[in-house]
Amino acid sequence: MSTKPPSGTRDFLPDDIRRREYVIGVVRDVYERYGFEPLETPAFENIETLLGKYGEEGNKLIFKILKRGEHEQTGEADLALRYDLTVPLARVVAHYQNELPRFFKRYQIQPVWRADRPARGRFREFFQCDIDALGTTSQLVEVEILSAVSEILQRLGFTDFRIRVNDRRLLTALLTRSGVPPPFHDEALIALDKLDKIGFDGVEREMAARGIPPAAVSALLTVMRRATEPPKENAGHAWVLGPVASEPGAQNLSDIVTLSEQTAASGKVVVDLSLARGLSYYTGTIIEITVPDLAGSLGGGGRYDGLVGMFLGRDVPACGFSLGLERIIVVMTERGMFPPDVACGGIDAMITIWNHETRAESLALAAELRKSGLRVDVYPEADKLGKQFKYASARRAPFVAILGDDERARGEVGLKDLRSGDQTSVRRSELAATIRERLRPERGAGG
Repeated sequence: MSTKPPSGTRDFLPDDIRRREYVIGVVRDVYERYGFEPLETPAFENIETLLGKYGEEGNKLIFKILKRGEHEQTGEADLALRYDLTVPLARVVAHYQNELPRFFKRYQIQPVWRADRPARGRFREFFQCDIDALGTTSQLVEVEILSAVSEILQRLGFTDFRIRVNDRRLLTALLTRSGVPPPFHDEALIALDKLDKIGFDGVEREMAARGIPPAAVSALLTVMRRATEPPKENAGHAWVLGPVASEPGAQNLSDIVTLSEQTAASGKVVVDLSLARGLSYYTGTIIEITVPDLAGSLGGGGRYDGLVGMFLGRDVPACGFSLGLERIIVVMTERGMFPPDVACGGIDAMITIWNHETRAESLALAAELRKSGLRVDVYPEADKLGKQFKYASARRAPFVAILGDDERARGEVGLKDLRSGDQTSVRRSELAATIRERLRPERGAGG
């Protein structure tokens, strides 16, 4: 029997969780400082809640849950694991409409599941870190979201990220201009969304396979090739928007870029007419964040003014963004971006057991140190000191406290620094303060 987790999922060992919690801590802190409130929803939804919201490609990736009990033999599904956090949010807003403020800003950090093909940075079970604002069409929503995610990435140490923005209305105009028949618009966007993964030749082949007329494909990709060229010197987004400057959505993007210059996103936002985003619920601005050494994005989102209306019967303006936690962690780990304190072990000190009779005293010392805020482990049995030191080293404990006979008689504790190998005797009453002081240059007491 294989002991590996299912394909596309992972076991999270202690170091993995410490890295994840570090990133989540930064994300949560920034989201809350921008006025977003926490929300959680169930891991699974009624299947009709999810189906039909993501387009053809998304529907194929939903993990369905078969009916149970006496209905199991039907092979039918009535529930499904959530595919993202946006559709559940739309359901919540429709259900609790009278209990929520006029402008509802929420953040949500929970796992989602997709029956996707696993790859580097792409999993079947993964966390999303979402922010969404509902109730207004104001561009300040997009700008604030771009600023928040920029601040998060900068606090995590990213400097080379790029925020690509486009507008679904511009894409629709380009598809129409290029001669793509309206029934094939969604097909074309699904193919175009893969441009950064399969290149122009791959997109051309996929569009042909989807039955889009060759002349329309050629005309569309000609525009997209120009859109991905470097802008003329000092022209900025005006160069990119040139061919579609008169179309709905162009002024929207221009305003977002200009307003973002007053925020943490300054210098990071670029207009990219080739950006498609495959989900069908987007209605206006679409957003994606990329870094040079990752195929795919660190996160994406956009405006979806019609999604809540699928549940409520009337449209509610909405815009959101989702950071991909796993992809951020993959890049940070490969680049060595985590601070030293995140990579340290889970304890600050280990207490030895000198002999069977001193167990109670070792436990009492551990309680004293824990009361001072230190993270402390107690070796579980009387053993040779060498073995106890070896275990402490495996736990990456910086210090070992030794309650030997001589030290106890003097009211002291032996303190061994496993980083330097030095060992000294410290007054028991001063042990906690000594450990905290020696930890401070590295990571702060207890941290």
